[in-house]
Amino acid sequence: MAKKTTERELWKDIPDEHDFPAALSYLSLICSQKIAEALVDSLRDAQTETRKAKDLLRASGLPLLPKSNFHVASDLKKIAKGIPLSPVLLVRGSISDQIAMTVADGYHRICASYQISENEDIPCRIVEPRYL
Repeated sequence: MAKKTTERELWKDIPDEHDFPAALSYLSLICSQKIAEALVDSLRDAQTETRKAKDLLRASGLPLLPKSNFHVASDLKKIAKGIPLSPVLLVRGSISDQIAMTVADGYHRICASYQISENEDIPCRIVEPRYL
C-alpha cells in the first residue's frame, strides 16, 4: 500500500523569496502598481495557514489544470523527488461583491497538490484586498 503524502513532505513553511516578485507581477496586471505593492507587502507579513486544495480551487473559480500541464508536471516531479513546494500567496475574495479569491502566486502548485489528493492541506498566506 502506498504511503500517504503528508503536508510536511509536500510543503515548505515559508514562501520562496522569488514568489513575491511573481505575485507583484501578476497583481499589477489586475490592480494598480500601488495596490499590488501594498498587497505583496501584506503577503510578506501574513501568517502561513493551511487550506484544502479543493477549497482553494473552488474559492478561486479557476479550473484544475491537468497533470500534463508543463508547470503542474514540474511540481509533481518535485513532489516525487521529495522537494517541498513553496506556500501559495492569495488575496481573499468577497462573497457579497461576487469576487473570487485571487491566486497571486501558486496556481500550478495548487493543481499539482490536488492531483495528489483534493483533500491535501496546502500552506498559504491570505491577505484582505486593499483599495487605496
